[in-house]
Amino acid sequence: MKHIFEPVITKAIEVKKMADLPKLVEVLRKVSREDPSIQIEINEETGENLMSGMGELHLEIIENRIVTEKGVEVKTSAPIVVYRESILKKSGEFEGKSPNKHNKLYFVVEPLDNEIYAAIKAGEISEGRVRKKDTAVVEKLLQLGVDTKEAKSYVDVFKGNVLIDNTRGIVYINEIMGLVMDGFEDVMKKGLLAAEPGVKMKVRLMDCSLHEDSIHRGPSQMLPAVREGIRLAIQDAKPIILEPLQVMQIDAPVEYMGEVSKLVQNKRGQLLSMDQEGVNLVVKAILPVAEMIGWASDLRSGTAGRGSSFIVDQKFDKVPESIQAKVITQIRQRKGLSEGQ
Repeated sequence: MKHIFEPVITKAIEVKKMADLPKLVEVLRKVSREDPSIQIEINEETGENLMSGMGELHLEIIENRIVTEKGVEVKTSAPIVVYRESILKKSGEFEGKSPNKHNKLYFVVEPLDNEIYAAIKAGEISEGRVRKKDTAVVEKLLQLGVDTKEAKSYVDVFKGNVLIDNTRGIVYINEIMGLVMDGFEDVMKKGLLAAEPGVKMKVRLMDCSLHEDSIHRGPSQMLPAVREGIRLAIQDAKPIILEPLQVMQIDAPVEYMGEVSKLVQNKRGQLLSMDQEGVNLVVKAILPVAEMIGWASDLRSGTAGRGSSFIVDQKFDKVPESIQAKVITQIRQRKGLSEGQ
């Protein structure tokens, strides 16, 4: 079963005593097996461990379990909201050139169709590199109305993005395709605006001219060319930042109706419905995750401890234009990215 929600809040977690590090790594791996909505990223080189979940409270519960059940003393960073990057329109065709100038690749980027993106998220189209003998991806694309020629051109499905090979009759294309996929995945992992993961992008390799000598087509030549071509195309396709939003159901006594609606509005939220069931109030509201740090305690204090809430649904949507530049600057500063990176 594929889990319906993606993690949207991340915390760095580390041990107070270095001797407990192996124990922490073991515990984190166990936690990620037990709870599919928790994502753990263990970097054994840097010693940094990242824990991502559905919200601040979700991570606090896991953190508490690590301390009480497993007996590992830990400290965590402030919660970080996970954004995404995408595009608004189809780009023109852009060239990526290898450092030795002997190889040129041409890319077009466009938004991925909603139906195909939904099928990837639901697990109906498997993520990963598409092998010729793997007909399941092609069959699903045909069901979604993609024509046969296009469906057979899909070569990589990566984190809600796709790479399509639209080239025809290029000698050596099979020898470099693995490197094209590597470069495509690199760009999708870190977007242009704030190095956040890319989603819902369809990247097309339109054409290429390659040096006949394989020594001039190695990773050090092909990867920069692929990355440059795709990034230039994304720049032309109106890149945007998407923020995670959560639909919350809020239950509280009816006398707190004013406080609940004020709390939602103060957090850039939007009321979707408000129903009275006897003396109880059932509210559905959509709120940006970035504004929900401290949500549980704010709701408790606004309802004298009698309000509660849970997540009903989740989606990513465009950050309002009025704050997009500010959000990008904040993320870049947090990551230590300079203006040109």
